[in-house]
Amino acid sequence: MSGLRSTRTCPGLGEASDLKYPLGSKFREPLTQARFQQLFGDAEQDSELHAEPCWSRLRRQWRRRRASACSGPGAWRLLLARLPPLRWLPHYRWRAWLLGDAVAGVTVGIVHVPQGMAFALLTSVPPVFGLYTSFFPVLIYTLLGTGRHLSTGTFAVLSLMTGSAVERLVPEPLERNLSGIEREQLDAQRVGAAAAMAFGSGALMLGMFALQLGVLATFLSEPVVKALTSGAALHVLVSQLPSLLGLPLPRQIGCFALFKTLAAVLTALPRSSPAELTISALSLALLVPVKELNVRFRDRLPTPIPGEIVMVLLASVLCFASSLDTRYNVQIVGLLPGGFPQPLLPSLAELPRILVDSLPMAMVTFAVSASLASIYADKYSYTIDSNQELLAHGVSNLISSFFSCFPNSATLATTSLLVDAGGNTQLAGLFSCMVVLSVLLWLGPFFYYLPKAVLACINISSMRQMFFQMRELPQLWRISRVDFAVWMVTWVAVVTLSVDLGLAVGVVFSMMTVVCRTQRIQCLALGLAEGTELYRPLRESHKLLQVPGLLVLSYPTPLYFGTRGQFRRILEWHLRLGEGGQEAPKTDDPPDAVAEPVRVVVLDCSGVPFADAAGARDVVQLASRCRDAGIHLLLAQCNASVLGTLTQAGLLDRVSPEQLFVSVQDAAAYALETLELSGPKTCTVWV
Repeated sequence: MSGLRSTRTCPGLGEASDLKYPLGSKFREPLTQARFQQLFGDAEQDSELHAEPCWSRLRRQWRRRRASACSGPGAWRLLLARLPPLRWLPHYRWRAWLLGDAVAGVTVGIVHVPQGMAFALLTSVPPVFGLYTSFFPVLIYTLLGTGRHLSTGTFAVLSLMTGSAVERLVPEPLERNLSGIEREQLDAQRVGAAAAMAFGSGALMLGMFALQLGVLATFLSEPVVKALTSGAALHVLVSQLPSLLGLPLPRQIGCFALFKTLAAVLTALPRSSPAELTISALSLALLVPVKELNVRFRDRLPTPIPGEIVMVLLASVLCFASSLDTRYNVQIVGLLPGGFPQPLLPSLAELPRILVDSLPMAMVTFAVSASLASIYADKYSYTIDSNQELLAHGVSNLISSFFSCFPNSATLATTSLLVDAGGNTQLAGLFSCMVVLSVLLWLGPFFYYLPKAVLACINISSMRQMFFQMRELPQLWRISRVDFAVWMVTWVAVVTLSVDLGLAVGVVFSMMTVVCRTQRIQCLALGLAEGTELYRPLRESHKLLQVPGLLVLSYPTPLYFGTRGQFRRILEWHLRLGEGGQEAPKTDDPPDAVAEPVRVVVLDCSGVPFADAAGARDVVQLASRCRDAGIHLLLAQCNASVLGTLTQAGLLDRVSPEQLFVSVQDAAAYALETLELSGPKTCTVWV
């Protein structure tokens, strides 16, 4: 930079002010974009980059990647990227990690058994299919996933969404007294519908992986995800009330299902079963305190207390010894088929009908799994690949659908349990699969007398973390009122409408808040701080430089079709280019800050991340109007994307390359030195 130094002083500034400057009285030559490219970049390559169409660049990159993948080293790199165990297994610390992975995997597997059966009832399929969903997806994610501490399997929110869709696609006949054969046929149809939804959501995630759309997880913001899971937890609680009370009520689906279920339960409350009500009360009296003990003493306990499996064993023994199923008509799980189901391709005839339900399931699966994986990756200092996560969960849902599994994802409760139990890597998933496998092959008959009311209690107790997310609302209110509004709108929509519609409402409302915030342009008058090159708000200090006739405008928002009207009105008012009688935009500047006619305007584009065709045309029109009005327009600090869009829109036909600068300071110095601005030395910057 020493070659750019100039012995010229800033005209008039030294004589009229005693202010001290960081560079003394010597300033470097103002840098334009073209001069900067000559000194520090490849101007020819940059111009070719802007001239080349986006589709051509993408096609060239795809061909380069394909050619690289076809080579030997490229194929090995691709294999390493798609099979993460090839990367972490050679570096596995067997002595330090194996015991922790084994204990954590067995602990999570013990929880998977009752929880999988419970969530299967929430999905409206027989309990054994919850065990299948706790085995195959876990095994596949162990081979393909990048989240070292992630536990996959049955998830309450997905089970609730799947169950609602299954009840709509395969409704139960009005005459509920079905024969054994009719019940088996109904269950088979529902299992097929649930497997088809797993197939559809898996295919959608694989399509997103092929298009490298892992970035879509960002559209499900943290307030949306937490409000969705909290609202879904309330749906789970209400939907399990008939099972807790022993009421044979049909499942309500669609909008306002929660309130319909509550009304039906209150109406049928006198017909509730005392035996099942007692079982439910005793189960909750054991499960809830055990959950609380596990949370409060997680640092002291060597491994969390498996309250669910203890409750399952006690309830099964009690039901068998007391013959509750025959004496009091208590609903039990019944026979769990041993072994694995025969692989079967889901019915593709139903695929067009279930795609509407599969899309929100795929989004929830990816959003929850990616957010959980990111939380623990940040905590334990490793990285995850969001696109590889799409592949892992897509393949997991797609392949497991051949074995009659319903949609699955990472789960909040078992992931937290895995970490608390000392899990270190994906290897813990193999130990979890061994536990579920032993139940499927040998231990299934021990769950014959398990009351379904106990499974309903397990469903409710597993919602603890989701309910407690509401405790974060006061802090969210203090941090961001907008995020608080997104949380509340999503939660109310999920509770009153349904989970999938609530998700859509939450995403749309979240995006609307982003768009609305781009419309709220606040103008702050800034001045050059004494002795520095920094621009600060005038309201912070009165020791700021100002130059009559020089106006610097910073526009801190994207310049697109939604903001072009606001952009045009603000600049017309400041430059006196608009019609008379226009309403003045809201500013914080002194009343006389823009009293002098504007001779030079510097448009600071550092806060403009992108511009579309409509916004670019507005800038070109502004350049024409400024030229006609005798105002010099200087653009400063445009990024490559914005500059390329403006160039394609014809900006260089209105301004010369010498009017494009790398910073506001360079543009202002050029205005002071070249255009001979002088006077009581003021420089107003609008933000």
